Amino acid sequence: MPSITTKDGTEIFYKDWGSGQPIVFSHGWPLSSDDWDAQLLFFVGKGFRVIAHDRRGHGRSTQTGGGHDMNHYADDLAALTAHLDLKDAVHVGHSTGGGEVVAYLARHGESRVSKAAIISAVPPLMVKTQANPDGLPKAVFDDLQAQLAANRSKFYRDVPEGPFYGFNRPGVKSQESAIANWWRQGMMGGAKAHYDGIVAFSQTDFTEDLRKITVPVLVMHSEDDQIVPYVASGPLSAKLLENGILKTYKDFPHGMITTQADTINADLLAFIKG
Repeated sequence: MPSITTKDGTEIFYKDWGSGQPIVFSHGWPLSSDDWDAQLLFFVGKGFRVIAHDRRGHGRSTQTGGGHDMNHYADDLAALTAHLDLKDAVHVGHSTGGGEVVAYLARHGESRVSKAAIISAVPPLMVKTQANPDGLPKAVFDDLQAQLAANRSKFYRDVPEGPFYGFNRPGVKSQESAIANWWRQGMMGGAKAHYDGIVAFSQTDFTEDLRKITVPVLVMHSEDDQIVPYVASGPLSAKLLENGILKTYKDFPHGMITTQADTINADLLAFIKG
């Protein structure tokens, strides 16, 4: 399997398909690069080079005990882009992966990057603070850690069965295949990485990182996102970005890259080509 080894000895698995302008995909918690299947196949078919990696502790990458924070995530992504010598790349991040993309651009610069897109993403800050009154109480994330520690397998069924894909909404038909694939990806990764990752995605403040970014960034978020609430995320990120473009969806779920892949792919392609 193709992989790189980071400075701290962590092996990062990646996929690299096709040729043309590179699009680099950063996945959400607690999943893997497999979550991008619909995008990878679509864009490689449109003549792009598509790259997606498994974050440290996730998927097929090393189940390391440490480094589960946004700085390490960003540094791992930078190591991959340098290893592949990517230029004029478009970076696309979903959920926690959106935070990874923002941290990468702010921490490592934009010399290899032409555009970015963040989808249902965690920036600017998920947890409620005095400066972020619309965030979620810390107790919400403490409870996620408690559920993971008590029974990770059950927890990884409950999340996709309910709020992640909006299958708990009236009239929305549940898709067992999507639920099973979410569970499969989650259980491939390490419990420690996922436990620590809850702190990383909920407590990292990306406000100053967003302000540093100058390349065009498409911010895609749904008003009905039950995982990363719209009011404290998408519009605020778009406002903080120098060249942020907000694309709002009404009834799509957090996991819209899977359940609404056709719409998301078309909007991404229009942005990349525009």
